[in-house]
Amino acid sequence: MDRQRSKGRVTLAAAAAMCAVAVLPGQAHAAGGPEAYAFDPAAKTVSGTRTNAGAPELKSGSVYRSSIEAGEKLYYRVELDQVTNAFVSAVAVPRQAGKAAYGDGVKVSLRNLDDLACGSGNANFGSAEFTRPIAAYAHRIVEPGEGGTGTCGEAGTYNVLVERESKASSDPGTWDLELRFASEPALRSGVSKPTEAPEDWPSSSPTPPSGRQERSGGSSYHTATGLETGEWADTVAPGQTLFYRVPVDWGQQLFATAALSNSEGGESADFLGSALALSLDNPVLGHVDGATTSYAGKPASVALDPLPPVAYENRYDFASDVSAMAFAGWYYLSVALDPEVAEHYGDTPVELTLRVSVTGEAGESPYAGDAGVFGVSGEDREMARNGQSAPEAEKSGTMTVVAASGIGTGTVLVLGLGVWTLLGRRRSPAPQAVPPAPQPPFGGAPPPAR
Repeated sequence: MDRQRSKGRVTLAAAAAMCAVAVLPGQAHAAGGPEAYAFDPAAKTVSGTRTNAGAPELKSGSVYRSSIEAGEKLYYRVELDQVTNAFVSAVAVPRQAGKAAYGDGVKVSLRNLDDLACGSGNANFGSAEFTRPIAAYAHRIVEPGEGGTGTCGEAGTYNVLVERESKASSDPGTWDLELRFASEPALRSGVSKPTEAPEDWPSSSPTPPSGRQERSGGSSYHTATGLETGEWADTVAPGQTLFYRVPVDWGQQLFATAALSNSEGGESADFLGSALALSLDNPVLGHVDGATTSYAGKPASVALDPLPPVAYENRYDFASDVSAMAFAGWYYLSVALDPEVAEHYGDTPVELTLRVSVTGEAGESPYAGDAGVFGVSGEDREMARNGQSAPEAEKSGTMTVVAASGIGTGTVLVLGLGVWTLLGRRRSPAPQAVPPAPQPPFGGAPPPAR
């Protein structure tokens, strides 16, 4: 019985090793082609309601997928305590590229049951009048000393209202929504909440290091490509939106410029106004800043306005581009090119250069424990250095574990086979000794045969 069990263990080890190898190809290749916008695969599908009664609940730390029609107002809900700062974001994703009128966009507000707003934010297509993914957020900030009082200081149920603004001349198609709810960590003991935002900061953009490197943008916030300080080369096609992410720590300042090359099709007398759109969103996908530039087939560039260093107290500033720079973490850059460019210059992608600079020494986190999305880790900096998106980093980590497991399984298999061979040898009967044939004495004749 002992010998049979030993043999069984080795057989199981071999089978496990073969199964582990067999699973890998299926894990490496997902079925179906990629979407134009790569939604987070962990997103749960929910349907917003036109009245707040029966609105679906959003859980902190989770991602959801929904949709909204032109002119529609949809409700969702969240449960809040009386001490935690909360942020709810909505990424509006038009299902097809189309025309947008000035002011078209999405608004998100967090409201108590008396319909009083705790906070709201909006994002629109601005002067670049073509549809593309845009993000907005709303927040509930518990004021210092509020102690659970005030309009939105009490614990309980709060409504999330997502509103879509679309003019009659705009594309009426459905927009998908990607919704996120995040809770800010508590401050460390002894850290007070500052209430005054800084009034000035460095405004001159530094020169990024020389040496243009290639790096391809992702197709969504979820698949955004990591960047660090440097000059990055890519291409953008008409109607395409590319996403990148940059880790910005406490006390650090971010500068970014996007530049298009001249078109291979030559210049055009009729230039396209606001053809290139550059946008920046913070770690909880709140809109920070955006800028556009025209294009006439010759080189053109656009830069973000100088923004303050990341600081907790920025949230108390009245200017939305300052208040949105209130946390450390991944900041998201998106670059979009007007689909109308194809009508004038063809659909060949145009060369794109991104110049990114992160300046200043990284400061200490004010939070107790893990900062989550509100911080920058060593792993984040490594992902930015390697140009990894979140899925790529996760896959890389998974494959490392699988590889280590494979090595371990292989070792067990080899050792098992060795033990099996040794046991087999010990079980086999020893061969009978065969007496050597008699040999003649040196120089003598052989003995007679018997």
